[in-house]
Parts: sequence; C-alpha cells; structure tokens
Amino acid sequence: MVRAKHILVGFGVLLMVACASIGAPDGGIYDEIPPKVVSSYPADRSINNTNRKMQIRFNEYIKLENASEKVIVSPPQIEPANIRADGKTVKITLYDSLKANTTYTIDFSDAITDNNEGNPMGYYTYSFSTGTEIDTMEVSGAVLSAENLEPMKGLLVGIYPVDSLFNDSILKQKPFTRVSRTNASGRFCIKGIKPGKYRAFALEDKDGDFLFSQKSEQIAFLQDTFTTSCKPDLRMDTVWRDSTHYDSILVVPYIHYFPDDLVLTAFLEAGQDQHLLKILRPDPDIIQLFFTAPADSLPIIRGVNFDENCLVADASLHNDTITYWITDTAFTHREDTIKFELTFLETDSLGVLQPHTELHELAPKITWEKIQKEKQKQIQEWKKQREKQIKKTKEVLPLEDNPYEKTFLDLAAKPTGSIDPNQNIRYTAKQPIASVDTTKIHFYIKQDSTWEPEPFLFLPDQDTKSYTLYAEWEKKHQYRFVIDSAAVVGIMGDHCKSIKNDFTVKDDDVYGSLFVHVILPETVVLADSAQIVVQLLNKSDKCVAERPADADGRADFFFLKPTDYYMRCFIDSNGNGLWDTGEYLSGKQPEQVFYFPQPIPVKAKWDVEQDWAPFEIPRLGQKPLDITKQKPDKKKDVKQRNRDRERQKQEEKKNRR
Repeated sequence: MVRAKHILVGFGVLLMVACASIGAPDGGIYDEIPPKVVSSYPADRSINNTNRKMQIRFNEYIKLENASEKVIVSPPQIEPANIRADGKTVKITLYDSLKANTTYTIDFSDAITDNNEGNPMGYYTYSFSTGTEIDTMEVSGAVLSAENLEPMKGLLVGIYPVDSLFNDSILKQKPFTRVSRTNASGRFCIKGIKPGKYRAFALEDKDGDFLFSQKSEQIAFLQDTFTTSCKPDLRMDTVWRDSTHYDSILVVPYIHYFPDDLVLTAFLEAGQDQHLLKILRPDPDIIQLFFTAPADSLPIIRGVNFDENCLVADASLHNDTITYWITDTAFTHREDTIKFELTFLETDSLGVLQPHTELHELAPKITWEKIQKEKQKQIQEWKKQREKQIKKTKEVLPLEDNPYEKTFLDLAAKPTGSIDPNQNIRYTAKQPIASVDTTKIHFYIKQDSTWEPEPFLFLPDQDTKSYTLYAEWEKKHQYRFVIDSAAVVGIMGDHCKSIKNDFTVKDDDVYGSLFVHVILPETVVLADSAQIVVQLLNKSDKCVAERPADADGRADFFFLKPTDYYMRCFIDSNGNGLWDTGEYLSGKQPEQVFYFPQPIPVKAKWDVEQDWAPFEIPRLGQKPLDITKQKPDKKKDVKQRNRDRERQKQEEKKNRR
C-alpha cells in the first residue's frame, strides 16, 4: 500500500514537471518606456547661470547615439564641448567663455535612448541663460543642393541679427550668433533666438571655425531678411493601438514659431583652389596628372633624362585630369625611371595662383620587361591551343596573325545593332588617334539586296580619342560601315583592325514624344540673354535629353524610348547653356533649379503634353523621392516587442490546441 502511494506521488511529480516544461520562460515584459529627465543642474531654462559644467539626470541608464552628428550647442563653441553619457547622467562641459545675457541651448535631437532596449526619448533640448531671461524664438527650414535639390546632411545653419554690425561679408569675419545642423532630410531648427530681424546662412564647415574660410566649403545664403514671430496653434497627434490601427486622435496645443519654411540652396563657388592631387605612371607609356580644380592651361613638363617633345597630352574638358603619352618607345623600353620638372599653377596661402615647379622621378607600376614576359606566355598559350585545334580537326589551318604578337588600336563603336533616327555613332579608342585615312573608310545603304555607297562624314570629337559617324538616316533601313585595316592609327603607332558594323535605324512606331510647356508667373521676367533649359532624367537622376525652351516656354522631345522620365529645368541667366554656380561676396546666387514632382510615363506611339509651373510648387516638395539619393533618417520608434511577444504566445497557445 505504502509502495503504491509512493509510486502515485512520483508519477504526479513527473506529470507536473512535464506540464511545466511545455513552454520555456520568455523573460517577462520588455521595457518600452522612453527615458525621462528627473533633474538637471543647473535647472533647465535657468537664468543668471555662470556654470560651464552641467548634468542632466534620467530615470534609467541611457546612451547617446551619433552624438558628434546630432548634438549641437548654440551659440557655436570654437572649442568643442565635451558631452557624454555616464550611467543615468549626461555630463556637459563647455570650454568657451560664456557670453553675457545670452541663451545657451544644447539640442540633443533624437540622440538619447535608454541603454537596454534602445527606446528613443524623442527630440530634447536643454537650455539656460547667462542673463535675466530665456530667449525662446525658433526658425526652421531646409538646405538643398543648388545644383540638383538633394537634401544636404550635416551642414551648419546659422543666423546673424541685421543690425549696425551686420555686413555682406560677415560670414568670413564672425561666427554665427545661433547655429543648428541639418539632418538627412536637409532640415534644421535653430532655437533660443531673441525676437528681431535676421539673415540665414548655411556652411559646410570643414575646419570647424564657423567661418567661410575655404573655397572648398559649400555655402548658402538668403538675401532677404526675416523677422521672428510665434502664435498659439493646434496639431493632431495620433495614438496608435498597433502598427495598423489607431486608438484615438488628440488635439494638442503648442506654440508655432515662424518662419518655418526657410529654404537655402548650397553651392561650391567657381575657381576652387588649384593643387596637384596625385601623379601616376600605370605603365611605361603613360604619365597621369590629377588636379583638385579646373585650369585654363596645361602644365609645362621639361624632360631631364628624355626629350619632352615626345609627350602627347590627352586632357579632360577642364584640364583637371591629364594623361601624357610617351611616344618615344625606344626610351621607355630602355629606361624604367623617367625624370622631369613639372611646372603648374598652384593656389598659395593668400588664394592667388602662382607658378610652382617640382622635380619628379617616376617608375612604371609594371615594367616593360614584365609586360613582355606576360605577352610571351600568352603567345605560347595561343600556340598550344592552335595545335590542339589542328589535331582535333585534322586540318591544316591557314596561318593567321597571332593576336598577341602585335598591338592593335582598340577602336570600338557605340551604339551598335540598331540606332535612333536622331542618333550618330561614335568610335572611341583607348589612346589618342594620330591619323585617319578616309579613303579606307566606306559607308553603304542596303537597297533591295544590294549595298549602295552612301554619303557620310567621319569627324573628330572634342577629345583626342574618338570620331563620330554622321549621315542622313532613313528609317527602317539597313546600313554598313567599313573601316579597313590600318585606316586609323594611334599616336603609339598602333593601327586598327578591319571593322565592319551593320546596323538598322528604328521606326517611329517604337518611340513616344513629350511636349513640355513651362509657365512662369508674371512677376518673373527673364533677361534678354536668359533662357529656360529643360532636362529629361532617368531613374539615376542623370540627364538623358536636354532642350532650351522657346520664347513661349515650350520644349519638345522626340524619339523617346518608352519608359518613365523625370524632369528638371534651370533658369540659364546668361544664356550659355550651362548651370552656373554662385558667389558669396558678390551676392550672386546660383542659377535656380526646379524639379517636376512626379515621373512622366512615355509610351510608344504616344504624344504627351505637360504643363509645368515650377514656381507654384514648394521647393521642398519638388524632387521625387525615387531619384533622391540622400534618403531621410529612419524614424526612431518604440519597438513594440511586448505586442509581438503577446502575439507569439497566442500563436503558440493556438497551435497546442
């Protein structure tokens, strides 16, 4: 009886253990409550403060995320403040002397989160005053790139009071009075401002002096003054039950500060400082020079151990990248190191271009001997493959030139196959072209089944490496372009192989057309030399077609491939067909750029007409997010892990049933 009782008790214990092991403990409820400030010293919004050390204490352990990017002290501190998280406390030390009768703000943005779960506190600003009152006015807005309306992240935005001390060059003389920094959306909010009139500026402050001291710093400025103001207002806050259902909508009173829609467009000034960035010699026949800015002239090279007359320059459009080809191959095959004096214009400490001479010795990255050894390996491999082919086919193949024994000019065409009716074909080589024998170049059109000669032009482009084929195209016809061997010769003595390109011209039925009408308000009057340039863009924000609008604001685009196009225009103030940047000291703003706010679908056989009033669309809402490269920061939210935990438990309970 006793034994039976023991067995029953043991069985019960086992049953309880088994039941208890059905689900493992899940660790309990997650903390989803953001940290809260419990105290601060000196107190937040205190007055008559002279202490440069502050502490803000929270109800739990916290951390600062990306503090160097997000936390900003205003007025700006020449010696950066020390701001760090220490357990449940944020400790702040200001090293600059405190200014009299000034409101100081430490704007933490959304940098403060709790230490364990990462719950965001939200936007938080601590402030105090060295005088008898706290200044509470705010201004806000955004900074965009003047050239393409991209949001500008990480730029300083500051203001100056418009008073007797203000002048048009103040950003070169005196740091901002108040300052903020733009987020990933380009937005900013400057706090702690005295009521009054101000002007706003933005600056890419590379050297941390809060001054426009380098041409390589992007800058933006508003020429109009603004006056701070505020009024009571209401906003609607949604209380969410979960990620898809809201619980209620609260009407929340707040103080609305103005202006809240400032838009500054940042730009780099023309005439950047000129310096030699680097110099390379990737192989024995090439010297490459890279400069930091465009130049009006080429540098001068004087050979020390060679004759500089053997150099042929291949420069970029603005002379900031230059490749010199060494045509004296006897020298490059004999000598590894090339010695020369290089004289170029360089910006001195006063910002003036001055001639500067340097002595250089360059060895190639790969020597001539190594190149020859690699070529011999390729020749031997080619011979082995050819012998295998002869044994396999049991045929005596005709002897052909070994492709590795000679160096041919690599001349390639773009596009190939089929072309648009308004398109020409460009042929580009990997080295500058020395000569073209047009008697060895032929162009034909297919009439019925016969190839008939057709008039054409084969002309050099602006660069030294390419020629373009021009002809009067007939739609749906086939063409053949033939370049005989050695018709095109490069500066290194290499000649082209024989080339035969067959291609057709597409029919109109595969294209669409877009007719744009740009409408300007009556208050905008263009100068006689000015024009509106309309550009069609692809999904990468690259221009694929461009037309100046006529006097009525119309720009027509034909032979468009079916796809979605984006659209941009700029006011070409001087009529040079190019977008021109601004200049701070002269007060010249960059030429205005506008985006159409949505893609325009173009289909085959369609004619699309689109009116566009660019000045009627707020600048901040113009550029479509699809082609905006600088995306907004991901919003910090509580992770709702308890909700997910409860759902998981309900699913497990349902599955056990």
